[in-house]
Amino acid sequence: MKRAGAAVILGLAVWGSGVAASQEWSVHFTDIAASAGLTRPSIYGGIERKRFIIETNGAGVALVDYDRDGWLDALVLSGTRLADGERRDASFPSGEAPSNRLYRNSGNGTFVDVTDRLGLRRTGWASGVCAGDVDNDGWLDLFITYYGHNALYRNVRGARFEDVTSAAGLRGGEVRWGSGCSFIDYDRDGRLDLFVSNYLRFDLAAAPEPGKGPNCLWKGLPVNCGPKGLPTDTNLLFRNRGDATFEDVSAASGIGRVTGRYPMTAAAADLTGDDWPDIYVASDSTAAILYRNNRDGTFADVALESGAAYNEQGNAQAGMGLAIGDFNSDARLDILKTHFADDIPALYRGLGAGLFEDVATLARLNVQNRHVEWGGGMPDLDHDGRPDIFYVTGNVYPEVERVLPQYPHRGPRIVFQNLDGQRFADVSALSGPGATSARSSRGAAFGDIDNDGDLDVLVMNMNEPPSLLRNDYAGSNGWMGVQLQGVRSNPHGLGATVKVTAGGRTQAQAVLSQSSYYSHDDVRLHFGLGASRSADRIEVRWPSGVVDIVNGVEGRQVVTIREGTAAATGPRSAR
Repeated sequence: MKRAGAAVILGLAVWGSGVAASQEWSVHFTDIAASAGLTRPSIYGGIERKRFIIETNGAGVALVDYDRDGWLDALVLSGTRLADGERRDASFPSGEAPSNRLYRNSGNGTFVDVTDRLGLRRTGWASGVCAGDVDNDGWLDLFITYYGHNALYRNVRGARFEDVTSAAGLRGGEVRWGSGCSFIDYDRDGRLDLFVSNYLRFDLAAAPEPGKGPNCLWKGLPVNCGPKGLPTDTNLLFRNRGDATFEDVSAASGIGRVTGRYPMTAAAADLTGDDWPDIYVASDSTAAILYRNNRDGTFADVALESGAAYNEQGNAQAGMGLAIGDFNSDARLDILKTHFADDIPALYRGLGAGLFEDVATLARLNVQNRHVEWGGGMPDLDHDGRPDIFYVTGNVYPEVERVLPQYPHRGPRIVFQNLDGQRFADVSALSGPGATSARSSRGAAFGDIDNDGDLDVLVMNMNEPPSLLRNDYAGSNGWMGVQLQGVRSNPHGLGATVKVTAGGRTQAQAVLSQSSYYSHDDVRLHFGLGASRSADRIEVRWPSGVVDIVNGVEGRQVVTIREGTAAATGPRSAR
């Protein structure tokens, strides 16, 4: 995570690049978490000091309609706390132990805590969440990674969740630090398989104290140690057998052969343009990983030759969060990757054929580098057909702020307006108190919580309740939602690529199981239409190989597309 260098203190309206923020920015975020009922804090390590790296990374969140009532519900993960001065988890009074929280959306602006009723209470060092329908029954199941042992929760028709980790063969015998995860149908058999990244090998009993080693200092100050200097781990891939169990194919698939990384968030999408799902993994302080699907049950890491391993200077970065979208509306998927303080995000423009180039500086994202960047996305916040950039911030060393106030523990949410598909302007200060309020945040999930057509954001805050940022967009641009129903593919179309053409531009998006930072977005995709009232064309490239095309669809609605029923042009052969 650690990066050294001089900070750039940003201005807002005009920079040396000559790029000015638009005066027509009509996005305003309001944090409604408290009034909506999302009130329980996510406990995660010490408040004023972090002794060990396990206390620093935080966790993700999910916006998922678990009960299929048409309203997005909110899952907020939590860690725990170490006993004061000891290397063990703290104990809490009965009923007061920290836990993950699932809040049901009532549809009237409020949420109800249904954690206990649904069987999701658990205390531990949670990391990431990914969602997918592992048994093809139409209900989204949840997989949550932990330092310790991960958990697979089967959704029983929205009435409860069953912990089926052991029965599914996913328990594992040893303690590992699960980080990112993603459901992916890598063999295109219609069943979702599971990818799991492991951050590093960590032994709390033997971990060095702050300042007691070469990787235990930041800007000369003693801080918790790592990740550099700590042993790395390997990633895992589990094949869905179709009988409610999974088979570990990490070695046979080549997934486990990639070593020497500190892997974090993982996203599965077709990034090489061959209609087979690949896996991109943001890696802390090391090169990112791009697992290319070889279409024969194996993967190869092609991040280096693809251009998506390092930044434009050829340096490894502290990759934590990532987003996949199409910022320049060229119908190719691009990648945003967030990093540490004194560094800027990477923005990998897709060139086609699995090639990328980092254009972050050219796009003017370099005006911000003071904060540690975590969960982020490329949502079209103002519906103009050009995806914007949003990411949350928060330093990992709360004790540093007292000596170096230019590196605050709590930071703002950073919002970049997409000006023309090439350049961005920092409009954070223009985006309302929900953006400017300082928090030490980690995960962020994007979705339309109030079904008003614009994208809202759920945010995990360290040792505080979550933020629920309602987007009160005030402009006149049109929009469209696309919801998929798989038939040969998995029921929610995870891994599909959807392209919408409107107003002379074609935008591409992927349906993802995980993105941002350890988080899960709404599976309904959102497309801004600008001044257009309708989409000229919608193309869906399904994981099965089927391609569906729908023409002339009115906007300002969520369109459901069922696989194989809309001017299908497939399936293509599984090469």
